[in-house]
Amino acid sequence: MQFALSQEHEMLVETVRRFVEEELYPHEDLVEATDEIPDDLARRIRAKAIELGLYAANMPGEVGGGGLDALGLALLERELGRANYALQMLVARPSNILQGCSDEQRERYLLPTVRGERHDCLAMTEPGAGSDVRSMKTRAVRQGDDYVINGQKHFISHADRADFIILFAVTGTEETRRGPRNQISGFLVDKGTPGLTVRRGPNAVSHRGYHNCELFFDDCKLPASQLLGREGRGFDLMNEWLGATRLTVAATSIGRARRVMEATLEWAGQRRQFGQTISQFQGVSFPLADLMVELEAAELLTLRAAWLLDQGRASDADFAMAKLAASEMLGKLTDRAVQTFGGMGLMDSLPIARWWKDARVERIWDGTSEIQRLIIARQLLRPHEAKTR
Repeated sequence: MQFALSQEHEMLVETVRRFVEEELYPHEDLVEATDEIPDDLARRIRAKAIELGLYAANMPGEVGGGGLDALGLALLERELGRANYALQMLVARPSNILQGCSDEQRERYLLPTVRGERHDCLAMTEPGAGSDVRSMKTRAVRQGDDYVINGQKHFISHADRADFIILFAVTGTEETRRGPRNQISGFLVDKGTPGLTVRRGPNAVSHRGYHNCELFFDDCKLPASQLLGREGRGFDLMNEWLGATRLTVAATSIGRARRVMEATLEWAGQRRQFGQTISQFQGVSFPLADLMVELEAAELLTLRAAWLLDQGRASDADFAMAKLAASEMLGKLTDRAVQTFGGMGLMDSLPIARWWKDARVERIWDGTSEIQRLIIARQLLRPHEAKTR
């Protein structure tokens, strides 16, 4: 069993780490204080990422992307994950769903997005449809050569910066053994389309500068050519996308955890109380030791899932285990960091409270921890349930 990275992967890690430290870290305090990224700064970061070959690294080389394998992409996400989320997301990784574009759609959406000329966002979540995606209410009705869309989406990340939206809406129903079930379809919707309104959503405590938005569709008419893939098969596209992004959440959580652990160990080794550094108290050192075990285990699960994906053997449960382990470990580690720093851990002069707040959302988006456990449990139990029938 070989755990060493290839020379190419080692070079990737070094390049991304240097980019993060030199191009992203210096602007974190500004973004945290203002909840905004100045446009000129965003352009500079994107340009530098393109220059270094880091932009659209998840996309195949034949469409102009970086063509990284799954393990390389997990390593890239791990290193980017060390930085403020809004800043690191300027190094765009366009939605993999765009690879389902038709020829004309590729020219209008996929290729410009890979080149950094256009920017996408994904719209699935609704006020009444979070983990239960099938219960969405936004509906697209076919009328001749058009679809007419009505409904609402919320918690749509960076829709304020996107040029177009990858939208999922109900286009029909099908009968199943459990009764009627919504059929979901994907669409490509340009910003500025009549009937579409985009508004900033409520302010979040996590990931300042990375805004969530609300989308409103009021008789929004789209040509049928804007359908992404086949009608009624959008759920298949979503499942494929969610698996990959769960691995992304796991990898970014690992990167952030490494940074938090480094800062906490440094503090514990320098902070003195009762005549000695606090690292010499078992009440401080033992919890950190336990969390380092969890961090290493979560990273191995994450890299294993990426390796399995490269081998064509990854399952939804592999992604779910990686996300569950990494996001829950990050939550515990950031909480322990606050405790180790004491009162200073809650002060704005240090990034500890920011990391603590940012960590909380990782157990919610891209599938809650409960959903990850459901996925894992189903895979575990399904073979045994079949034997008892």
